[in-house]
Amino acid sequence: MKVTFLGTNGWYDSPTGNTVSVLVETEDYDIILDAGNGIAKADRIITQEKPVYLFLSHMHIDHIAGLHTLCKFRLKEGLSVFTQAGTRDALERFVNEPYTVPFSSLLFPCELRELSPGTHDLPFRVTCLPLVHPVPCFGYRLEVDGRIIAYCTDTGICDNAVTLGRDADLLITECGLKPGVRYPDWPHLNPEDATEIARRAKAKRLALTHFGAEIYRTLAERRAVEEEYRKIFPGLVAATDDLSMEL
Repeated sequence: MKVTFLGTNGWYDSPTGNTVSVLVETEDYDIILDAGNGIAKADRIITQEKPVYLFLSHMHIDHIAGLHTLCKFRLKEGLSVFTQAGTRDALERFVNEPYTVPFSSLLFPCELRELSPGTHDLPFRVTCLPLVHPVPCFGYRLEVDGRIIAYCTDTGICDNAVTLGRDADLLITECGLKPGVRYPDWPHLNPEDATEIARRAKAKRLALTHFGAEIYRTLAERRAVEEEYRKIFPGLVAATDDLSMEL
């Protein structure tokens, strides 16, 4: 299994990277977590011969902006898009005329499904739970090829993030804020909060992504976080665009 960070920024693209998207290549499927502008790079990596499953955390534009690039893909086994219950209408308004090519006009089969909180077999097992954010937001836990990957962005520290990350081979969390910074009315994670979630979950590895583009203005700032917080959680990675990890 291979995990590639297609986009690692929160809010907007900058010289540090594109907005957030993560590709998980498994034996039988290509799985994409969120569709920021980084998703446009996926066709450089995937064969487009396997079924593709796309999971959206929420409707903030930095997590769905890249959907307008789906029209360049030629996914021979089709695309399944999963979103939270109650958000399908908003998503279909966004991915539609006059803004972009609608899902129904893509040149490959495309299924759009809503998910409620809980565990689903899709055919691999996926658990989705609400996170702490100003708008409804899902975190995901994937169980596939004998591995567990948890994905938690955007969120403040919460028990559901710990539940999703329990014993994960890789826990992926956001790191929107600098060390020591918290905004009660705008819940996001700083590095100590992210490592606390990973420690409580007993995750094997932790990857930080969704770095606030206006907060982490250079990759050197991410590297400094990686160096410091590896002392707390060995093996921590501060992700950058195009970074790949083998699991």
